[in-house]
Amino acid sequence: MNKQRALDTEVGGNHYRNLPIQPIEFITKNNIPHIEACVIKYVCRHKYKNGVEDINKAIHYLELLKELTYNENE
Repeated sequence: MNKQRALDTEVGGNHYRNLPIQPIEFITKNNIPHIEACVIKYVCRHKYKNGVEDINKAIHYLELLKELTYNENE
């Protein structure tokens, strides 16, 4: 049986598959923690999926990172 690889399948569009390196590959190979991974994901896809909404999501995750890691609030 010739099963399709999970990396070749994308639910909800093709905003990651069109990139030379998919964010999940980069994130996994570099053992990037969850919050940082979310930032990478949203920054990589903003042009192809949700525009400024994805940028705002990335900013939100960076604010969470500052608050939870460095105990900084703005």
